[in-house]
Amino acid sequence: MARQWLRRARLLAACASVLAIVACGGGGETESKFDPSRIVAFGDAFADLGQNGARYTVNDGSVNNWTQFVAREYDLPLAPTATGGQSYAIGNARAAASPDAAGNPATPTVQQQVTAFLAASTARSEDLVIVNAGHSDVILQAQNVINGTLAASVAEENVGRAGRDLAAQVRRLVGAGAKHVVVVGPYNLGVSAWAEETKRQDLLEELSRTFNDELKVALVNFGSTVLYIDAALHFNLVTSAPSAYELDEDIVPACTSVDPGPGIGTGVGEVNSNRCTPATLRAGVDENRLLFADRVYMTPVGHRLLGEYAVERIRSRW
Repeated sequence: MARQWLRRARLLAACASVLAIVACGGGGETESKFDPSRIVAFGDAFADLGQNGARYTVNDGSVNNWTQFVAREYDLPLAPTATGGQSYAIGNARAAASPDAAGNPATPTVQQQVTAFLAASTARSEDLVIVNAGHSDVILQAQNVINGTLAASVAEENVGRAGRDLAAQVRRLVGAGAKHVVVVGPYNLGVSAWAEETKRQDLLEELSRTFNDELKVALVNFGSTVLYIDAALHFNLVTSAPSAYELDEDIVPACTSVDPGPGIGTGVGEVNSNRCTPATLRAGVDENRLLFADRVYMTPVGHRLLGEYAVERIRSRW
């Protein structure tokens, strides 16, 4: 299965995608004409800028979230709504269903995040809108399969529905006037530290792919306003050749910040990067050489790599 992902990744890297919403081209040579006046973000832990005061990475005070890298590229502010900003993303949020990945029914879904934004503001043609979700839906369904409470076939149906649900929120934003919407689904969790620990690479890969496939199909006619950034492709390439990105080959969490509760949804008593600081790193570890902060979410270097990739794609497209 991993070999299939790598072959697919290499083909996509050569611009073989037939979907209009997947941009391809020489980003470094393209002069961008789009200069956004505001960035608005929605999503789950991967885009959470600290709704509860911390992020899902190593909380070292650096620019350590990929959406923050994008905002910095345009010299624009981006902060969580909890501190008055325009990032609605929050850890463990699912596309449209509740409870969240950790069993909390109070966490706003992406659907609820979009509703809150549209009630408080209007989508503008000069906005850069980021929608990054799907990890929580994949985590919840996969954990149920691992626990033996759900059949894998049902889990696949559920994540497919979640992918379509996320696409529906993108369509709402476009319908409200957004002209530049960046959509990022889950990376291939089959290459995650969680997959390595549980040996459920095939399950996590299949669920991640199903979510992304349904998301892309549902958005295929939105090419003029929607840019799909393929995080699965990106991190497949990173994990297949970590040394090329100055990373170690170890697929282990950099953090030791164990959460006594359900944490990120992968089990009780597991590492939760939302609690991670430089003081809770594994002894002797260099966070700049490891990709994963916990079982699923990235270190600051992982976010930087995705942020750089996203900026390249955005500037190539608009």
